[in-house]
Amino acid sequence: LRLVESGGGLVQPGGSLRLSCAASGVTLGDYRIGWFRQAPGKAREVVACISRSGRTTNYADPVKGRFTITRDNAKITVYLQMNNLSPEDTAVYYCAAVRTLLDVCVMSSRYDQWGQGTQVTVSS
Repeated sequence: LRLVESGGGLVQPGGSLRLSCAASGVTLGDYRIGWFRQAPGKAREVVACISRSGRTTNYADPVKGRFTITRDNAKITVYLQMNNLSPEDTAVYYCAAVRTLLDVCVMSSRYDQWGQGTQVTVSS
């Protein structure tokens, strides 16, 4: 499994970005996917997760109502739509995956495959 994030960049406060996490070499529907972020000087934190089928999603409190995680298993890609961005959202964003039989996701889920990250900077 190889994960490649894209879609990061510089955006003004209040703007939007859509991150993509493209997988290769696997059947994406076998994997739970999570999005994480790490800001300078801070620990990595989970942002959102999505179950194998996409039926279950969960979000960290700071992003609820602003971020949406979706997946297209046919395109083997998971997306993170980020709206109403603020400077506090500035971080490197990573997607992560774990193969599982369970069609659930919780914010404490563990992952064993990681992408290289994409930088998101929110600044005026």
